[in-house]
Amino acid sequence: MRLTNHTFRHALPALALALAGLCSSPLSFTSRAQSEPPFEATAKSRLLTVDEVIQMALTNNLDILITQYTPVVDQFALNGLFSAYDPAFSFSLSRAFNTQPGQFYLGEVFPSYTTAVNNYTPNLSGMLPFGLSYNLTTPLSQQTTPFSQYNATPNITLSQPILKNLWTDSTRYQIQLSRQTLRSDQLALRLQIQTTINNVKAAYYNLIAARENVEVELAAVKLAQQLADENTRKVQLGALAPLDQRQAESQVASSQADLLAAQLAQAVQENTIKSLLALHLDEWRDVTPVPVETLLALPENPDLSQCLRNALDSRPEMLQAKINVEKQHLAIKYTQNQLYPELDLKGSYGLNSVGAMWGQTLDTLRQGADPAYSYGLALTIPLENTGARNAYRSAKASLQQVLLQLKKIETTIVMAVDNDVKTVRSDLLRVAATRKAREYDEDALRAGQARLTAGSTTSFEVLQLQNNLTTARSAEIRALADYNIALEQLALDEGATLQRNHIAMKMP
Repeated sequence: MRLTNHTFRHALPALALALAGLCSSPLSFTSRAQSEPPFEATAKSRLLTVDEVIQMALTNNLDILITQYTPVVDQFALNGLFSAYDPAFSFSLSRAFNTQPGQFYLGEVFPSYTTAVNNYTPNLSGMLPFGLSYNLTTPLSQQTTPFSQYNATPNITLSQPILKNLWTDSTRYQIQLSRQTLRSDQLALRLQIQTTINNVKAAYYNLIAARENVEVELAAVKLAQQLADENTRKVQLGALAPLDQRQAESQVASSQADLLAAQLAQAVQENTIKSLLALHLDEWRDVTPVPVETLLALPENPDLSQCLRNALDSRPEMLQAKINVEKQHLAIKYTQNQLYPELDLKGSYGLNSVGAMWGQTLDTLRQGADPAYSYGLALTIPLENTGARNAYRSAKASLQQVLLQLKKIETTIVMAVDNDVKTVRSDLLRVAATRKAREYDEDALRAGQARLTAGSTTSFEVLQLQNNLTTARSAEIRALADYNIALEQLALDEGATLQRNHIAMKMP
């Protein structure tokens, strides 16, 4: 494989993947540099854009690397089926001896003699794609004793089915099935690529959320520590009860515990994205992946009807189910043809030539004076034909089964897309609600701190306001991540992940 910033091209003959200007969706991401300073890279950190993680996943992901070989194997298998139309050449060479006993006839004695004959038999045979079989042979014989004689009898024999095996036969049926299998496995690769992209982008969003949640918990620890220090000073001055100091210290300890949990969640998300990128842990063990992007919620209002049409037209699982229906129609066509009796039109044409020398024999052949030809019909009627009749019935029953499977997949897709559209709309509203809640809690905390300074409230109320603000900030981060993940899930269920990420997948 070869992957650049603009192109990912698969080098295997079964397909090629071209990544044309990989970039994240403008409706989902914006560069952190546009809104706030980026995370500073350290000696053990690596800044990653969403483009880079997608490229790494498409290059290194083992599921993709494994799945991409299936169409390659299918293509070789399909090519191999055409060997049924390869002509076969054979050549036989033999020397025969035949000794005749002596005879006494009409008073004369005829001594015994031995006939020696050299036989040369080249043969070319095969079958054409429309069922015509041919056999071309040019037997040559050279008799050396007791006298010299050369024989040549070139001949061609043809046989064309006109009922059974006329419009389809086993070879043509297997070729058609193999082509459909190749298409299905190419769609399976497409699905694997889309799923991988969806998973890695979800992990990228979750890593951003985890890192920002750590920042929220750090801020919570800082606020709690400031209040604890202020209460300690007031207790020392006798202006505050020791209980308020203990409550503030308890809040510091609780915030530190939450910070440790947030840091652990961040470490887990870092390992998750490393796993999805199939990175060598020895090389990345001490390296921290740092997202460059930030979470934004740019509004999208997907149209349910259009999303459903896209899903039913583009979803790989739907297209695979349709291919299964086509394969079953092929099976019905083939098994129905096998119900007919075999009626073959046969014909042959040849020439005979005998001479005392090769030149004389060849001259006779060129003149075509001694032709030999035949034509006719060969009819074979199976008296029971039990196998063919039951195979045909089985194919028709299987068609009803795959049609029901197609209907089931269609229903599943419709429900999934409907749920995705509702989730996107709901998560967008949740983002707005959590943003407002966070803003209100920020205002409430500022007001509470002002009242505490003025002595009109207690530190316990401020502690509650700090907890509320931390919860609201975490909820907003989670809502932002969930909204972006929901958009990607909708694209996956709609079959539009590649288009959303500007990836062109070219099939051979």
